[in-house]
Amino acid sequence: MDTDVAALLETRDRLVEQLLAFRTEAGDWTGRLSSSALATATAVFALAMVDPDAHDGPIHAGLDWLRDHQNRDGGWGDTPLNESHLSTTLLAWSALAVARHPSLYERTAGLAEAWLRRRVGSLDTLAMIQAVGDLYGRDRTFAVPILTLCALAGRIGQGLDVWRHIPPLPFELAMLPRGLFRFLRLGVVSYALPALIAIGQLQAHVAPARNPLTRAIRRIVRGRVLRILDRIQPPNGGFIEATPLTAFVVMSLAESGRRDHPVAQRGVRFLLESMRTDGAWPIDTDLATWVTTLSIRALTGGPEPAPLGPTERKVLMDRLLARQYRHVHPYTGAAAGGWAWTDKPGAVPDADDTAGALVALYRLGAAPDGDRRLRSALHAGLKWLLGLQNRDGGVPTFCRGWGRLPFDRSCADLTAHALAAWGCWINECPPLLQRRIGRAMEHALAWLEEHQRPDGAWLPLWFGNEHAADQQNPVYGTARVLDHLSLMPPEFVEPNRPMLWRGVQWLLSAQKTDGGWGGDAQAPASIEETALALEALTAAAPFLEADDVPESALAKGADWLIQQTRGGTEHAPSPIGLYFASLWYAERLYPLIFAAGALRRWAERWTDRTGNSQTPPTYPAGS
Repeated sequence: MDTDVAALLETRDRLVEQLLAFRTEAGDWTGRLSSSALATATAVFALAMVDPDAHDGPIHAGLDWLRDHQNRDGGWGDTPLNESHLSTTLLAWSALAVARHPSLYERTAGLAEAWLRRRVGSLDTLAMIQAVGDLYGRDRTFAVPILTLCALAGRIGQGLDVWRHIPPLPFELAMLPRGLFRFLRLGVVSYALPALIAIGQLQAHVAPARNPLTRAIRRIVRGRVLRILDRIQPPNGGFIEATPLTAFVVMSLAESGRRDHPVAQRGVRFLLESMRTDGAWPIDTDLATWVTTLSIRALTGGPEPAPLGPTERKVLMDRLLARQYRHVHPYTGAAAGGWAWTDKPGAVPDADDTAGALVALYRLGAAPDGDRRLRSALHAGLKWLLGLQNRDGGVPTFCRGWGRLPFDRSCADLTAHALAAWGCWINECPPLLQRRIGRAMEHALAWLEEHQRPDGAWLPLWFGNEHAADQQNPVYGTARVLDHLSLMPPEFVEPNRPMLWRGVQWLLSAQKTDGGWGGDAQAPASIEETALALEALTAAAPFLEADDVPESALAKGADWLIQQTRGGTEHAPSPIGLYFASLWYAERLYPLIFAAGALRRWAERWTDRTGNSQTPPTYPAGS
């Protein structure tokens, strides 16, 4: 397939220019998450539980937004782009119960009830509770909060019997040392401690335990556990910067007689400050650090002059270094050295963002020789990832060793990202740290090989596709693993060429006839998935035989991006992101970042292989 060189370069340069234009005044990126029906419903309900009169304006603005963004079938998806989902529809329907003028939302509620009857079979208490339980299985992290809100709204029945059917959250266990949590089989993931405390206390308030000893213990420790909740709440009031988690805590405290408690009041302030002008709430404040490191990766490397000049690179390095955690985190107990997805106070350090920051610093040209601050930060970050690695060799998101539930288990995309970070810096480390990193990399590579599917694909944790089989996203997972592994030194890549080859062949098999990629071979193509697949194949090609990655497949992928972005002028996001509890989200910058990075890399490879020269681009604000 012939490549239209002019269209390729024009599209690439236009995407890069737009990505640069999205920078903040400080020189980095913030992005914008999609508005969320689920977040809006929980925020509205929490505000109504605290003070419906004082918060009447935000409450009804949120209800209006829900009414205006209901799907045609009567349900709600996590974002306006998603298909209707049981959890989101239940919560939105329940939120309508707080309306001061129910007649304004009568038709909306009726459509929702009809959708729920079709989905569940009836609005009977046990049927609804069973449906939510079936949806989440043994993971109570989100099932119990959903049922709690529905019970408070009176949507799944009234009285003590309803609460007896909701699985209990033993809040008293929050007093135990954090190191014991992995052995307790709590049924909630590591980030859900605030919900465990607040909802557990609400359950004890409305439906005290039948066992008198349990009741006595809970009365004794109630105050101390609330002090733990107060201690782990960030100063802005938002637990992990998440609207739903914060809202669940606020409504639970309010309904257990503590609406004036400082934790509840700080949570209310966070909810009010997070509200958008149209009445909606996003699922989280932002992914500022994450989209900044992704943007750096997309804009560095390749032909000169680079989009980011020396001054801009220095600004970004300083911004990233300032966001590194220098102390033990009060929420997760994570050691110093990691990075979180945003610089907001509610965020917590995690593997993906720590690896992303380390790779970004490498791509920015950070030179630790003679720079004690930089060297100290790099070593702390690398050691932080080493400390997070599970015994099985894989890397989890937040906490080593919890392991029972999906968001605490080792996963392929994070493990490969850690390998990229270690691989970038291993040769810059002192001998002892080099040896530690080398052992960790061998262990992680063995884990990746063991968890590669027989067909060659890998599954990610934090991304999916609701149109793909089991709503997984093997295209994202495989593309990310291949791209991350390409950053390792050759001595680590060469022995693993068969693993790379299998991943490449699966990715090629998932390409559509028009050149695009979706979440799998059957899902509709998107800009994000096509760009990631193209970039991964281009990155992996130098490590394989020439015929293993056909140029025609890459050219078709690039042409698809050129056509679908209208030459780089359109880049509508797709909801492929997965938030906590598998909630869908879209990020405005994802298609722009991924497409810019893919076409920059493809243009470099194409010109290198064909001997064609390209006109050096001129980017705005470069220095």
